[in-house]
Amino acid sequence: MEIKLLTDIVIIFALAIAVLFVCHKLRVPAILGFLVTGALAGPHGFAWITAIHEVDKLAEVGVVLLMFTIGIEMSFEHLLRMRKQVFFCGSLQVLVTLMSGWLLSWLLGLEARDALFLGMLFSLSSTAIVLQLLQKRGEIDSPHGNTTLGILIFQDLAIVPMILLTPLLGSKTGGGQESFLLFAAQAIGILAGIFALAKWVIPHVLHAVARTKDREFFLLVIVSICMGIAWMTSTAGLSLALGAFLAGLILSESDYSHSALGHILPFRDVFTSFFFVSVGMLFDYQLLLDSPLLALGVASSVAIGKALIAAAAVRLLGFAPRTAVITGLSLAQVGEFSFILSSIGLEAGLLQGRYQLFLGASVLSMAATPFLMKIAPRLADLLTGKQKAPAGPASKLNEHLVIIGFGVNGRNLARAARSAEIPYVILEMSPDTVRSERALGEPIFHGDATQSSVLEHAAIQRAKTVVVAINDPAATRRITLSVHQHNPSAQLLVRTRYLAEMQALQQLGATEVIPEEFETSIEIFARVLSSYLVPQQEIEALVAQVRGDGYRMLRSSSWEEAGRIQLESHLRDLEIHALLVEAGSELEGKTLRNLRLREDFGISVIALQQDGHTQGNPSPDTTLNAGTVAFFLASREQFAQVGKRFRAQDKATDESE
Repeated sequence: MEIKLLTDIVIIFALAIAVLFVCHKLRVPAILGFLVTGALAGPHGFAWITAIHEVDKLAEVGVVLLMFTIGIEMSFEHLLRMRKQVFFCGSLQVLVTLMSGWLLSWLLGLEARDALFLGMLFSLSSTAIVLQLLQKRGEIDSPHGNTTLGILIFQDLAIVPMILLTPLLGSKTGGGQESFLLFAAQAIGILAGIFALAKWVIPHVLHAVARTKDREFFLLVIVSICMGIAWMTSTAGLSLALGAFLAGLILSESDYSHSALGHILPFRDVFTSFFFVSVGMLFDYQLLLDSPLLALGVASSVAIGKALIAAAAVRLLGFAPRTAVITGLSLAQVGEFSFILSSIGLEAGLLQGRYQLFLGASVLSMAATPFLMKIAPRLADLLTGKQKAPAGPASKLNEHLVIIGFGVNGRNLARAARSAEIPYVILEMSPDTVRSERALGEPIFHGDATQSSVLEHAAIQRAKTVVVAINDPAATRRITLSVHQHNPSAQLLVRTRYLAEMQALQQLGATEVIPEEFETSIEIFARVLSSYLVPQQEIEALVAQVRGDGYRMLRSSSWEEAGRIQLESHLRDLEIHALLVEAGSELEGKTLRNLRLREDFGISVIALQQDGHTQGNPSPDTTLNAGTVAFFLASREQFAQVGKRFRAQDKATDESE
């Protein structure tokens, strides 16, 4: 049996590598690749996998580790910071989607418990796929990125009560009230024991283990906590996944959460792949061949319904229509946690005879996600049309500054403009930011700057300078084009995260494009050169040259044409040294002028530290006392010669002998 399992693991990994390579080329998420791997190697495909039961056990370990890391990554502080997106948008989206799925499934003839369970499955979206795509597109900090993240966080929280509810839905009688009360008592007792361990035992154990600085020991304890708590919840009749989530939540509030997450992630990724492969093994592609219209119809209905519900929830929160549309399309798929929940439901006797249809619709919806998110900005612009201009006249503005986006860069720019008494106006998409900043007196308006009416409200035709500082690449391009069309003579400065956007933005009309990643590089190497005592004029000249040629130097593998700075030509062989004036040395009580360090040794004293104070470029008449630390510029040979004069007379004599 062990040899069969090892053979199957090799087959799964080999096939997964090939499939994932194709998925990477097609820009399809890896989760779909694992599902395809399972479908190909499973009993409904080529039947290469024989140890199906053992693979399912490995998949359970993957689910446990996945829920464990979700618990670790859950931060109460983070939830409070995004409380409106998480608890308002998230709860509204999940509840409305769940109830809609329940009602429609019940009207189509399903039993009430199956209909409710199907609504739960369809209410969840794919955290792994959506966040991966948002990160690759650089939109995680955009308005729709933040809102999407908030809803996904709530969905990750909602999976816990859903896991608790699923076994109860599956039991038609369950042994009556007495059986339920016994189950509840056991569950409460186990949970109370877990929280007692979390409060009084686990923190002390982790602290003691961390002090050993033994990586293997620490990893073993972390895995034991995860598996142990999962086992405790399982013995109480609750799920392994819930126990793993609680274990992660316990560790999330400790000082060792980041270290624990770093140790677990590689194991989670490997074992989670077995879970998605095992789900793919259950998929019968014959369904798509026999009933393609049914599978496509269900997948399309789920995607359209979920997109409409999520967009409505975001719009009710006060976000712009464009943000609502993009968020809705981003959450239109069925999520990976739905597969976890469905496997629990199957064990409880739910969805019998309809599981293949659920799998087919889910896989199709996930496969469509990259394409939906790609066309989402254009579709949002088409659907939202012309937006009403924000309230508040701007007719008095002239030769002013328009700031689009009020993040860190926008705030700093507004502060500088206010200090220089430059008239300015701000356009921002977040209603909460607009409300709070307007109360503080900022000239800020809520509106989508991709809309002409919003730009006209900010008197864009009379603006002297426009700065675009938002995190949405697609919106940045549209705003750049629109601003240039409204006011071609304006100085249009655009911040972008990536160098690849520079040329496109310049072609759309940007006067200057500031790539964030290269500006960071410039600041870093300027400080590095300064630490090597390169003259400030040469550093500034190099920085100006880099910016002047469009950052070509940083893109080139050779710096020859840039006239690179030769560090060896600056202060060759000189170092900064520090010596303590000891009591009884020949320097004690003398002034720097009397020491004649420069005349006799060619040494320059650049700073003195005495009585807790540091004095740069000390006066020649400064007296050296015992305990004074002198900092001077000298070669190693000069340092060796002058070092004896700083020591007490008896030590200096012993060394000379």
